[in-house]
Amino acid sequence: MYLTMNRFKVKLGQEEAFERVWKTRDSQLADVPGFVAFHLMRGEEKGDHRLYASHTMWASEDAFRDWTRSEAFRRAHAGAGGNAGLYAGHPELEVFTSVQEISASE
Repeated sequence: MYLTMNRFKVKLGQEEAFERVWKTRDSQLADVPGFVAFHLMRGEEKGDHRLYASHTMWASEDAFRDWTRSEAFRRAHAGAGGNAGLYAGHPELEVFTSVQEISASE
């Protein structure tokens, strides 16, 4: 399993607009080979901003890398630069490879 995480610092008062951008975008993810799951997480208020994180799970690093080079990726991120006023700084990309997985039993 491979996790990509973008951490965002969203200006206070811009949370609703930020969430709307994410909820209404055409992510293109559902049909991408190797895509497992996506979560947009709202975090704490920290001074002049609120933390958010997007977590995308992939079957492998190769699946993620293929997605970043795809036309679907370009379509999903079209116009992203137009939302710069929502942020207190640049998003931070972090990537992780699974070393252990424990799942809830049914």
